[in-house]
Amino acid sequence: QVQLVESGGGLVQAGGSLRLSCEASGRTFSSSAMGWFRQAPGKEREFVAAINWSGGNWNGGITDYADAVKGRFTISRDNAKNTVYLQMNSLKPEDTAVYYCAARGSYSGGLATRRKDYSYWGQGTQVTVSS
Repeated sequence: QVQLVESGGGLVQAGGSLRLSCEASGRTFSSSAMGWFRQAPGKEREFVAAINWSGGNWNGGITDYADAVKGRFTISRDNAKNTVYLQMNSLKPEDTAVYYCAARGSYSGGLATRRKDYSYWGQGTQVTVSS
């Protein structure tokens, strides 16, 4: 059974920064593409960022971002730690949401931006940006 546990959420003022972490356990993490999604109250869960698996244990990879966060958010991964990160800078009140980490299946390393492409989900962490 795969488990994803997010951390790092909280309350921050507009213009501030937060770094979210997502630790995976239960199977080989390094063979899967990973993503971050978010869901604001009354809205659908939406894609935020994704990083592929480039083979082996290399941490680098191709990334993709939603237009709303390009230039402000950065996704990265550390395969040795089974962890994916989301660095969020220049936060805006409209970034307020519950942020979810997601993992594709084993050896599904390609980038994905659709919820249905992800097999495993974390429980979410709240990010609140005050104006």
